Amino acid sequence: MHLIPEALRARMLANDRNLPNDIDPVPVVKLFAPGAAATWLLTELDSNDQDRAFGLSDTGGALRLGYLSLSEITSINKRLGHPVEYDPSFVPQFRLSVYAAAARQTGSIPAAEARLQDGSGHSTLS
Repeated sequence: MHLIPEALRARMLANDRNLPNDIDPVPVVKLFAPGAAATWLLTELDSNDQDRAFGLSDTGGALRLGYLSLSEITSINKRLGHPVEYDPSFVPQFRLSVYAAAARQTGSIPAAEARLQDGSGHSTLS
């Protein structure tokens, strides 16, 4: 069983095939490790290597934008005792670059999400 539901995997693969037409898509999936302060917003899945995803990662305040290995994410967190979970309640409202800029300003993806929302879906970033 995959960490990411098949329907979302299909959207991520479609984003990969759409490059370079849309180089800043909206995140498709949010992964997190409860109790480990780790969050990932992923936009695409490599058509040639479906273990390779692109997105924004936040591992305890260490922010990184780029490609990552899904199997590495799950294995590292299993060893720490915090399995990675898919967040079915995540509804992306901004392009990945907006989340990345907010995360750099606030220090984490969860803080960025909170800052981006002012209750009406409008960005609170200046």
